[in-house]
Amino acid sequence: MMDTLSMNLSELEAFFSEIGEPKFRAKQYYLWQKTGTPLDEMTNLSKSLRQKLSETVTDTLPKIERKLISAQDGTVKYLFRLYDGECVESVLMRYHHGNTICISTEVGCPMGCKFCASTIGGKVRNLLPSELLGQIIAAQRDDGERIDNVVMMGIGEPLDNYDNVIKFLRLVGDADGLNIGYRHISLSTSGIVPRILDLAKEEYPITLSISLHATTDEARSAIMPVNRKWNIQSLLDACVTYYKTTGRRLSFEYTLIAGKNDKEADAKALASLLKKAFAGTGAPLHVNLIRVNEVKETGMKEGTLEEAEKFADVLNKSGVVATVRRRLGSDVNAACGQLRRNAQSTDTKES
Repeated sequence: MMDTLSMNLSELEAFFSEIGEPKFRAKQYYLWQKTGTPLDEMTNLSKSLRQKLSETVTDTLPKIERKLISAQDGTVKYLFRLYDGECVESVLMRYHHGNTICISTEVGCPMGCKFCASTIGGKVRNLLPSELLGQIIAAQRDDGERIDNVVMMGIGEPLDNYDNVIKFLRLVGDADGLNIGYRHISLSTSGIVPRILDLAKEEYPITLSISLHATTDEARSAIMPVNRKWNIQSLLDACVTYYKTTGRRLSFEYTLIAGKNDKEADAKALASLLKKAFAGTGAPLHVNLIRVNEVKETGMKEGTLEEAEKFADVLNKSGVVATVRRRLGSDVNAACGQLRRNAQSTDTKES
């Protein structure tokens, strides 16, 4: 059984040749797949071809298991059931500049960040390129509106699933597919340094977001185990290389945890750290401040919005542009990981 949604057009044409079908049929099928249309509704394909495909193709398009819509701002949180029964989450957010979807890249996460619900229970498996693409297709088909921007910031570490993420990037930007421009795609990483350097060579003008969250190795290693392998200096060195290679601005994510990393001294240390690392490069510096989402298993608490804004003000006055991330969908727990954990708990009880 073939995963055709993970194929580009040339790969699909080769597959169609193998099953005795002309290339133009592959193009027709390719266009249908990108809309999420069920096989039996692909009206310009013959009944015999549709039967053949039903016997040779695996349906890896995620299915909507649960859907929550925020009464506050229209944010939609999806729990998707995958072909093997596993679940991941995606969040569709509405902005004045278009619709943005935050997608997952793995089932679970291996990184062990102490403040994150997605990593509780560890990693189960990588998502296929089709499952990355499929989250966008399924949400777009359900919502009825075009999705303009993609953020790989859901469950999982994108650079831990490197090959499938790169294949996904090739597919999502295809003019005959979803045709989402690379400058409208962001990838968030906890800091797998070798893969950041690999990504710099791929020539995709996406935005790279770095989950930093601390200014010293001791503090960062305590909440992000990845720092024990690639420390802050090696991470920032890789970021400088990425900027020099691609010319693309990086964004640094900094989760504010009450009593841990949210004081004025922390803000000044963060500004100093980034300015020193990027001195002489001309790189614009941006920090995205995120108030931690409280998860009972972590015990970490969020501060107030006022405190976050004060932290941002210190950074801005220090010459580092900082914004406080707007919290969308708070009434549907739009932060990733919690809905999946609830589904896991339910599945366990039922089994």
